[in-house]
Amino acid sequence: MEKRSKTLTANSAVGDWLDHEKGGPALRELLGRGGFDESALEPARSLPLAKLVELSGGRLPAEVVEGLVLAVNDGVVPDEEEGTWTERITPGRFAGKTVIVTGAASGIGRAVASRVLREGGRVVAVDLSADRLGGLEGLGGDVVTVAGDITDPASIDRIVEAGGPRIDGLANVAGIPDDFSPAHLVTDAIWDRVFAVNVDGLFKLTRAVLPVMMAAGRGAIVNVGSEASLRGNTAGLAYTAAKHAVLGITRSTAFMYGPHGIRVNLVAPGGVATGMAPGTSEAGRARLGPFLAQIPSVALPEHLAASITFLLSDDGININGAVLPSDGGWSVQ
Repeated sequence: MEKRSKTLTANSAVGDWLDHEKGGPALRELLGRGGFDESALEPARSLPLAKLVELSGGRLPAEVVEGLVLAVNDGVVPDEEEGTWTERITPGRFAGKTVIVTGAASGIGRAVASRVLREGGRVVAVDLSADRLGGLEGLGGDVVTVAGDITDPASIDRIVEAGGPRIDGLANVAGIPDDFSPAHLVTDAIWDRVFAVNVDGLFKLTRAVLPVMMAAGRGAIVNVGSEASLRGNTAGLAYTAAKHAVLGITRSTAFMYGPHGIRVNLVAPGGVATGMAPGTSEAGRARLGPFLAQIPSVALPEHLAASITFLLSDDGININGAVLPSDGGWSVQ
C-alpha cells in the first residue's frame, strides 16, 4: 500500500517538514535564501515550525510560515492532523491552591504559571521584569505579580507575603546559564552570579516558604535542575556545580520534610526552546560541542510545564525526592 504523505501545518514538527516530499524542498529553499542549510534546524526537529517564528527574533516572519503552509497544501490551510501535541488542561487541578513560580516572565516559568492559572490555581508570579510579568494578568485567573530578585532578602519577604497564609506549591524555575568556561577560566563574577541565582536564591526562597507549608502539613516543591545536574559534559563548571547543588538541596529537603507532608522533587530539562544564550567560552565550546550535538531535539517550555505541574499537583502525591529527566531521552545516552 502506498504511504499517504503527512499533511503539513504550521504546528507540524520541523522534522516532518524536512522529511516531506513537498515541505522538505520548500523549507530547504527558504534556508538557502538565508545562507543556512538544514543542519541548522537539527536541534529543532521536534518543534512546531511556527515556534521558529518566536525563536528567530524577527528573522522568520509569521507570514513566511503561513506562505509555506499554503504552498505545500495547494493554497489551502489544512486542519490539524491527529498526533500533534497539545496541552491537555485538567480543569480544577489546582483549585483552591496557591503556587509560587519564579522566572515566570518567560520560558519554562511562564508556561508553568500559565498552566496553573488555567487549571484553577492562584499564582504568585515572580521575575525581575515587571513589564513582562504584566502579560500574565491577561491570561485571566487569580495571579499576583511580584517584580523582585530572589537573591534579595527584601524581595523574598514580599514573595512570601504575596503568597499569604497558604502556600501549596513552589516552582523554583528562575536560573541563569554560565559561559561554558572550564575551571581554570571561570571568573569570580561568573561563579558568584550563577550561584547567587541558581543556588542561593532557590535555597533562601525555599527556606522562607517551608514554615508556611509545615504549619499546613502539606506542600509541594519542584526545583528545576538541568541535564547538568546529572553529568559533567553539558555546561561550564559554574552552571554544572550549581545544578548539582540544586540536586543536593532537593534530596536533603525531601528527606527532612517528608514527615511534614511536604514533597520535594527535581525536574531536569534537556534542551528547551527558551532563548537562553549559549556559552561564549571558546575552550568550553570546543570541548562540549561534540556532546551537545547529541542532544535530542529541543522541547517547548510547555513540555516542561507538563512535567513540573504534574509533580506540583496531587497527581504526584506518592512522589518525593525524585529526579525526573524531562529531556527527550538525553539522559539515557
